[in-house]
Amino acid sequence: MTTERIDRTGVGLRSERGPILLAVMLSVGLVAIDATILATAVPSIVADLGGFTQFPWLFSIYLLAQAVSVPIYGKLADQRGRKPIMLLGVGLFLLGSVLCGFAWSMPALIAFRLIQGLGAGAIQPIGMTIVGDIYTVAERAKVQGYIASVWGISSFVGPTLGGVFSDFISWRWIFFVNIPLGMAAAWVLVRRFDEQVADKTSHRIDYAGAILLSVGGSLLLLGLLEGGVMWAWDSPTSIVILAAAVVLLTAFVLVERRAAEPILPLWVLGHRVLNSANSAALLIGLLMIGLSTYVPLFAQSVLGTSALVAGFTLAAMTLGWPIAASLAGRIYLRVGFRTTMSMGALIVVLGSGVLLTVSATSAVLHLAAACFIIGIGLGFSASPSVVAAQSSVEWQTRGVVTGANMFARSVGSAVGVAVFGAVANGVVAARLGDDHADLEKVPAGVLAPAIHDVYYGAAAAALLLVVAVLFMPNRITERPPR
Repeated sequence: MTTERIDRTGVGLRSERGPILLAVMLSVGLVAIDATILATAVPSIVADLGGFTQFPWLFSIYLLAQAVSVPIYGKLADQRGRKPIMLLGVGLFLLGSVLCGFAWSMPALIAFRLIQGLGAGAIQPIGMTIVGDIYTVAERAKVQGYIASVWGISSFVGPTLGGVFSDFISWRWIFFVNIPLGMAAAWVLVRRFDEQVADKTSHRIDYAGAILLSVGGSLLLLGLLEGGVMWAWDSPTSIVILAAAVVLLTAFVLVERRAAEPILPLWVLGHRVLNSANSAALLIGLLMIGLSTYVPLFAQSVLGTSALVAGFTLAAMTLGWPIAASLAGRIYLRVGFRTTMSMGALIVVLGSGVLLTVSATSAVLHLAAACFIIGIGLGFSASPSVVAAQSSVEWQTRGVVTGANMFARSVGSAVGVAVFGAVANGVVAARLGDDHADLEKVPAGVLAPAIHDVYYGAAAAALLLVVAVLFMPNRITERPPR
């Protein structure tokens, strides 16, 4: 690993590689804004299309499609190159956005969100893979600040645009706004991104592995996301779905052991750097879903704030993240990956401790401060882990490695939904009985201790994150970019 001094003009938007970086930022911006813009428009969508009981699928189907497609796109990017897969992802996302904007019913909107999710499954991991290809570790110390800024800006732009479009224009524009952004990204990629695929030989596509991973992964995530919500955990539906997922994923492992070019090579599971990075990603996904789901609910239903204030309370986390990510590069170049990630994990523990001190009588700034501290810690933990994982492998497997890391985070989010939902619902059921209403209608005196127990779960995940990052080597021999 190098500690060379980096010239800002050599890696910034005005540099020779600047247009490619801008295209990646615009593409990632599609996913980043989508993560926050839709939630504020749900009331308007339901008022127009109906389907109140179905609207959670607007998020679930997107997450399912994104999560299960990520490893497949990663492998295809290693075989066919980053550019065509990135363009495919942007194209699918724009197609889904246009269709969502013209949706005539809630089922149709849900179906078109699936197309959006398939596009998002390519955009984020391939975007990060492109960055890993064209910049060295030392250069990425500066570049990751640009990428992180996209998420920071989106945390404020998304809710604001969602509210403005819903209140003054039409909720349909939350999807149409993606069109100019995506077209600009695609145009720059076509005109300015020239790549030479390292391996010119013909490839065999692992169709069996792709199908088994897609179906098995979808069933696993579906069972975790909807268990205890759409059906009881001990119901026949839940048992059949989770059992089928285990069988299919077991078959996937057996197929991958014999495949000539497996979608997800099993050596990934035995790589020290990747195991640490993916374990951290899983726990980060779990922490993020716990905060993004229950912090706004606590702010609104317990502290009595408005939906807008609750959204900006959570935005404190997404503001802290890019600030830390932009600084993390300079730190891991000097003190190493494990030291930097350990510092971040300990800050997450600190933030989780502050979160545990939040009560029904606390000020909303108290809650926002806890989120900000946790965001700082996640920025110091997450960004270096992706850089370390990419730097430990060659071009031919960098897409697979990045995809596996993103998939681990998605699985962590799904596990978090299941675990934290079970914790909160268990507390509420113990106080109100099994026939209680959904959490948003639970009295504040019951909801507060239920969410507080979720915060204990988040603190436990933070402690596990400390353990996971300790297995990361401090120094990594970088594989040179092509």
